[in-house]
Amino acid sequence: MKGLLKTLGGLVVATLAGLVGWLALFPPELLKVGDGYAAKIVCSNVFLAGRDPQEVLEEDVQAPGHPLLKLVRVSVDREEQSVTARLLGFAAPGRAVYRPGRGCANVSGGSAEAIAGMRGTESATAPLAPDPSLDWPDGDKPDIDPAIQKLVEDPALAGPGMRAIVVVRDGRLVAETYAAGFDRNTPLLGWSMTKSVTAAIIGRRIAEGRMDLAQTNLVTEWNGDDRARIKLTDLLAMQSGLDFNEDYGDVTDVTRMLYRESDMAGFVASKPLEAAPGTKFAYSSGTSNLLSRLWMQTFDDPAEALSYPREAFFAPLGMTSAVMETDASGTFVGSSYMYASAQDWARFAEFLLQDGSWKGRRLLPEGYVSFMRTPTAASGGDYGAGQVWLQENGTRAGTANFPPDTFWMLGHDGQAIMIVPSLRLAVVRLGLTPSRLGYDVQKLNSRIIDALD
Repeated sequence: MKGLLKTLGGLVVATLAGLVGWLALFPPELLKVGDGYAAKIVCSNVFLAGRDPQEVLEEDVQAPGHPLLKLVRVSVDREEQSVTARLLGFAAPGRAVYRPGRGCANVSGGSAEAIAGMRGTESATAPLAPDPSLDWPDGDKPDIDPAIQKLVEDPALAGPGMRAIVVVRDGRLVAETYAAGFDRNTPLLGWSMTKSVTAAIIGRRIAEGRMDLAQTNLVTEWNGDDRARIKLTDLLAMQSGLDFNEDYGDVTDVTRMLYRESDMAGFVASKPLEAAPGTKFAYSSGTSNLLSRLWMQTFDDPAEALSYPREAFFAPLGMTSAVMETDASGTFVGSSYMYASAQDWARFAEFLLQDGSWKGRRLLPEGYVSFMRTPTAASGGDYGAGQVWLQENGTRAGTANFPPDTFWMLGHDGQAIMIVPSLRLAVVRLGLTPSRLGYDVQKLNSRIIDALD
């Protein structure tokens, strides 16, 4: 019996050693994606938002994510300004590196040479804090409406995982509330709300005569095949016809792109067509990142492109906290990665309420915001022509008490901005609220509309 137990014990040890060796040398792609995700989210929240890394890992990565993420451990190198994540502390390491003004990006392999190369060009000037003595939007001083303030403070309407709610009416900030540990200065991730900002940047380049909605032959690699027929409008409206799998929770095109690819736009540009351009709606974060590369290529100097979001939008609008992050190749991740305080997200919403003008200065072409919210036939009216949504949680613009000109900016895990030009109203709701919790932000939005004078 002792010999049998000894043999079994040896088999167990050998099996465990083999498993450890396999995880260390040949980790599955899913583990690499998971560690890349953990490293990226922790890096951005530590170096952009000043949050505690362990808190971010537990609350933002592990609690809402894949069960395997609970086995991930992270280490922060504050001198190098990087974060490394490893399953069980050793397997499938993923690394993300912070660059001032460009946020964090995943670095494949995490080599010192790659990190040094990413820091070659910095794009930012130091943001200025808003003046608390000035009324919003010039400062951060609100003009509270008690009836609306009561609504945003109602936990049932604010929903689980709420981190910030800001309401703007008639150009005034009339209500705001924040969860413990967050305040009006905390930069928060907008996820896919970033897509609408990307569309606005393209509108600005159109106003400057550098882009055209009808433009074709967008990508050199597409010359000579049917992809050359894809128009800029097709990419904006999510009807390019490019094959792209947007499913989350496993290794798909979108997760591979966001956490394994150093050149996200190049990855998307290599995709074949699955439908004729302009004929099929297919939600694709990939095409939003391709849009980023296209507008950046309208600059001869890459440094000018890197500084453009801040110079063209963030600085004029007073969005001092806003940072749009790039991938390791230096292309903005226009699908997903913009951090800004709730008040700064509200400033962008107010900019759209003003039809792309700010303090009398027109930044977008006249009518461009109306174009953005024009329903597309391919989406069945669910999506606008310019990276915005026309329905949320089954509620469409023009139904119930939502005016026909209502549109939304939406993002993963409960990010939502409702914009209603006819009511001069915007409602920003940010948080960490996975869809499985069943929260419906439209109940909050509807009650706020009902409370208007």
